[in-house]
Amino acid sequence: MALALFSSPYLLCVVALLLGSATITQAEVFYSKAKALQVAFPTADRVETQTFFLTPQQIERVEALAQTSVDSKLATFHVGHAADTVQGYAFIETHIVRTFPETFLMVVSPDGSLQKLLVLAFYEPLEYLPSELWLEQFDQKHLTPALRLRRDIHGIMGSTLTAQAATRGVRKVLALFQVLIQEKTPHPGPLPQGERE
Repeated sequence: MALALFSSPYLLCVVALLLGSATITQAEVFYSKAKALQVAFPTADRVETQTFFLTPQQIERVEALAQTSVDSKLATFHVGHAADTVQGYAFIETHIVRTFPETFLMVVSPDGSLQKLLVLAFYEPLEYLPSELWLEQFDQKHLTPALRLRRDIHGIMGSTLTAQAATRGVRKVLALFQVLIQEKTPHPGPLPQGERE
């Protein structure tokens, strides 16, 4: 479910109660939502929010494209603007790795490629935290059949579940972008390198 766990003190308390007191000692919050959006769009004049309520047909299409489940009908993109130009679309994605969640900021360019993948919060033990070098593998990647572990994406030694969860999250966000943004916008030709059914 795409919730920014780090942005709500109340929600953090609920998560701590549900997952146990060890969560607080293990948790690392690296960026607030406001700081993350500054990193995503450092030269933006403004950042607007677009919230979507997915239809059953959209959920089915996203799941088919991403080859993973969609846990929420609500999807929110933050759109960075510079003058009249869209710089990109940021999405905050939270998912479970083993027992605890991790939260990423994913910035997608208007052409559907991933511009940036940034860890905002990590609640698993820090030895499973993906490195910046590993995250950079996703830069400029589109949603294609090859965007998978052991194909375009190398695994993480000793952290297979982290690598799997992050890759599924990227695929889901790129599929959401394709269905909710690209397919709603007129294009002069085929969608750029988007994965199709």
